[in-house]
Amino acid sequence: MDRTEQRAQAIEATMADIRAIEQQHGVNRSSLAKMRERLMQLAARTDLFTLADYPPPEPGGKRTSCLYRLAEDADHRFALYANAASGHYGTPAHNHTTWAVIVGVEGEELNRFYDRTPENGVSEKGQHVVRQGTGVSFMPDDLHSIHIDGQLLNFHMYGFGLEQLERREYYKLDEKAWAIFPPHTDIREARAALP
Repeated sequence: MDRTEQRAQAIEATMADIRAIEQQHGVNRSSLAKMRERLMQLAARTDLFTLADYPPPEPGGKRTSCLYRLAEDADHRFALYANAASGHYGTPAHNHTTWAVIVGVEGEELNRFYDRTPENGVSEKGQHVVRQGTGVSFMPDDLHSIHIDGQLLNFHMYGFGLEQLERREYYKLDEKAWAIFPPHTDIREARAALP
């Protein structure tokens, strides 16, 4: 079996396990922790997932990161992406409107966590660096931001595909106001079918 077939098989086994976790336990912090653990097992397969397999955008371009779609069900549930970055990428505080899990494959991604303030702003309440062997998970209304300074490859998994998340909010710090995230425009198709 070649690497492409091994990768497809490993992804499909992971997806089946994560679907089963949600079906058996619903969506709560405990089930998300189980999903995170299972996704970290996939991320440990650094023989199958490298920046050479999922390269970030070329230096000097408008973008410093991109997403590769690794899996997504026909109903747009259980969407798994490889996030590849060449550095100097960040997001404002935002929610996902669906559950989410992020785990590290290569490099480091700083996650900052926030609460909404009574004035409808944000207040940072903690941080975690996602790297190989670690991850974070989020309920639909949880708020976080990501900050990347070097080359990175990690997995982002969502309860629904990003194109379906039309109400994701982010905080515009300069305006002290909430806005809706525009649709993601650089998702590269990378689903591999089993033979």
